[in-house]
Amino acid sequence: MPLIHRKKPTEKPSSPPSEEVVVPDEDSQKKPHESSKSHHKKSNGGGKWSCIDSCCWFIGCVCVTWWFLLFLYNAMPASFPQYVTERITGPLPDPPGVKLKKEGLKAKHPVVFIPGIVTGGLELWEGKQCADGLFRKRLWGGTFGEVYKRPLCWVEHMSLDNVTGLDPAGIRVRAVSGLVAADYFAPGYFVWAVLIANLAHIGYEEKNMYMAAYDWRLSFQNTEVRDQTLSRMKSNIELMVSTNGGKKAVIVPHSMGVLYFLHFMKWVEAPAPMGGGGGPDWCAKYIKAVMNIGGPFLGVPKAVAGLFSAEAKDVAVARAIAPGFLDTDIFRLQTLQHVMRMTRTWDSTMSMLPKGGDTIWGGLDWSPEKGHTCCGKKQKSNETCGEAGENGVSKTKPVNYGRIISFGKEVAEAAPSEINNIDFRGAVKGQSIPNHTCRDVWTEYHDMGIAGIKAIAEYKVYTADEAIDLLHYVAPKMMARGSAHFSYGIADDLDDPKYQQPKYWSNPLETK
Repeated sequence: MPLIHRKKPTEKPSSPPSEEVVVPDEDSQKKPHESSKSHHKKSNGGGKWSCIDSCCWFIGCVCVTWWFLLFLYNAMPASFPQYVTERITGPLPDPPGVKLKKEGLKAKHPVVFIPGIVTGGLELWEGKQCADGLFRKRLWGGTFGEVYKRPLCWVEHMSLDNVTGLDPAGIRVRAVSGLVAADYFAPGYFVWAVLIANLAHIGYEEKNMYMAAYDWRLSFQNTEVRDQTLSRMKSNIELMVSTNGGKKAVIVPHSMGVLYFLHFMKWVEAPAPMGGGGGPDWCAKYIKAVMNIGGPFLGVPKAVAGLFSAEAKDVAVARAIAPGFLDTDIFRLQTLQHVMRMTRTWDSTMSMLPKGGDTIWGGLDWSPEKGHTCCGKKQKSNETCGEAGENGVSKTKPVNYGRIISFGKEVAEAAPSEINNIDFRGAVKGQSIPNHTCRDVWTEYHDMGIAGIKAIAEYKVYTADEAIDLLHYVAPKMMARGSAHFSYGIADDLDDPKYQQPKYWSNPLETK
């Protein structure tokens, strides 16, 4: 079958595709910057200034200001603060050390500093689990940061054993060594720093200056028993004298350190094993002079208040500086009780109880200060202290300082014949107060009982002798421990062999 071939149609030349004309929309005709601006507005909540923006702006301003001030501070000459001060107050006088240097004075005798109570730093060498991370960190002195971080743990580690007066089991707190032990008590509160700096101006340094740091919580003899502090003081003084051409040492004790050094001078010449075995001429051989600063040779009345109720003068000052601190719940609502529990384990506080009794401090009807009026306020130019009033009678009521403790202002100012004391010494303490929440805080107060408290209050007025009896009645265990290390009487016969015992060495009324 023949194939039929169809003729293909001729293809017309293809014309170029017609371009589509797109009518631009009004929105698409927006300018690029307007489009980006619209997008920015949408992303920022319609252009509103948010709180986050304000915070970021404020933080940025603070940082820039801080960096700028820091730059100015670092760029400022070191003498600029002194220049401003001198422009306001005039030229500052030279420190004593600079004056002595200009006069040609130089270091000669070695100097030994003996700090007082609470001014020396204490650091932790061994502690309980609650004190992890505090190895060789200061528990006393410095910033006292651990009081706020772990207060109950701090109290536990700062307390001593109630029976032995030494370290509790598993705790070792030791004195910081070197001049840094007592140069500053706290930041900005200097103790020995100014004296050390002035002595450095005339050539003193650590080879001829020595800080005889010790654990001021312990009784004086126990510092030798536990730490051999007295032996190390003896060795250091001998070494300083020998390395400084045989020049004797000058001793500068402060506060309770005066009593501590008085004990040391008796100890170093006493025969071993009770003493240091230095011989009767050791002090004359190695000590040039002793310059006491604020030494409580006869004790201080505030020690009675501190042991009796923990309300010593220093606590009153602390309340004035930081009102409400001791009333907060930093120690679980019992701050003062915890302070009392801790301080009553420090045997050293009993070294500053009044010595000499009524013979030195006075009685109900007299005191050494009789006739002397203390002026608490600054007097005017035409007034005198204790000036008489219109009727010729002194405006100031007489105060009898022989009454160490008085329960009430009326009793403190009453005539001796008007005071009716009921003896408390033989009073039965009675049943304990049923307060189980405080038994772990109070040391011996929970043994007082209501009858014992009434007996103390009914006695009303206490002299120096009676104050010691009061402490024996209130805290017999504490006073029994303290009486083994300290004495508060007056010697009848200094040749009596009993006065060779260490408990008498820190009492100037019972030592030669």
